[in-house]
Amino acid sequence: MHSVREEWRRYWYLPLVAAFANIATVIHIYTLGPFMAPLEEEFGWSRAQISSAITVSNGINAGLGVIIGFLIDRYGPRRIGLIGICVMTLAFASVSTATGSYWNWIFLWFLISLGAAWTQPTIWTSAVSSRFDAGRGFAIAVTICGTSVAATALPLIATEAIVNFGWRWAYVVIAIGYFVLAFPLNFLFFRGAADTPARLPVEESAPAPPVLSGMEAREAFRSLTFYRLSIAGLLFAFCAMASIVHFVPILTDRGLTPLKAAGIAGLIGISSLIGRFITGWLLDRFLPERVALVAFGLPVFAALLLLYGHGLPAYSLAAIVIGASLGGEYDIIIYLTTRHFGLKRFGAIFATVLVFLTAATATGPLTAGAIYDRFGSYEIYLWLTIPMVLVSALLAGTLPRAPDEYNRGAH
Repeated sequence: MHSVREEWRRYWYLPLVAAFANIATVIHIYTLGPFMAPLEEEFGWSRAQISSAITVSNGINAGLGVIIGFLIDRYGPRRIGLIGICVMTLAFASVSTATGSYWNWIFLWFLISLGAAWTQPTIWTSAVSSRFDAGRGFAIAVTICGTSVAATALPLIATEAIVNFGWRWAYVVIAIGYFVLAFPLNFLFFRGAADTPARLPVEESAPAPPVLSGMEAREAFRSLTFYRLSIAGLLFAFCAMASIVHFVPILTDRGLTPLKAAGIAGLIGISSLIGRFITGWLLDRFLPERVALVAFGLPVFAALLLLYGHGLPAYSLAAIVIGASLGGEYDIIIYLTTRHFGLKRFGAIFATVLVFLTAATATGPLTAGAIYDRFGSYEIYLWLTIPMVLVSALLAGTLPRAPDEYNRGAH
């Protein structure tokens, strides 16, 4: 086993380039809030109808993701990831062609689901986890930090792009920007242990591809731990994703301007980024189940702030709390998956865990939008989040200790 310093000396670039690519996993979600008002104005759609796009894309992605997980285990993450960057770029840009027909809207988000399946976090984290063991928690945090940066920047980028180019061209501009950022770096530098060795100076002395230890997929699927972890992720993601998508509308309903609301929503990304690195550091030093117990319970305070707080300080603090908790979610779920089930079939196992998380992200925003459309307020939704995240925290926080034989990574 290599030391943390040795792992970072040899593979420092891998989590960084994976972080850029990982933006694709949320680019369609974090930009939807600013697009809601223009879509409502042009097409007369309700917020539930607009939010149903995420239900469609994530619902289809949940099924496709398992297939992609098996392909990762068979062909390695590099090939899958490069294809995914191209598919997501084209799919996201295609939303600019929306005609006003609801079924056309659904079809465009079906295309988004294809891109989301080929850019799922399993791809980027499987490569990183195969290169890092002693420092895996922090390496995963760096990889997933792309979504935190996206949470900060995308609401503002989307809002400014809509103001300057109109909502249609905004989709195209954002898509092109992502491709230019992600594809060249990942083409040159993204390779996991299962991929063909790269001809890079830092890897000239690297040993032969290591053997990855862990459970077979069918063995993991018979484990109670698998379902406890998956349900914990489902409950948390249901609440977290709805909060992200509807955070700007929640604040504009309180009287804030769209730009001011987007600015406060950007705090989610900033605190998520900080929370992600802190979580990664904690995962490498403390029992990950105890870290999960605290992180998954934080949204209770955010819900109470949005229910009873007033003014910019309360709304800003709510955004910070949501971000801090969100920053640890994927890191914790990924880390616990690698430790409890190993890396041998990580692609298939974590892709199946993602089915639960994707089902939650598909239904959470839709549910929050439907509650708003029915009652004219998000209050009932906010109350609903409190027991759900508490159950999530208990499920993940009381998992048994992970098997030692899967905590050595590749060998």
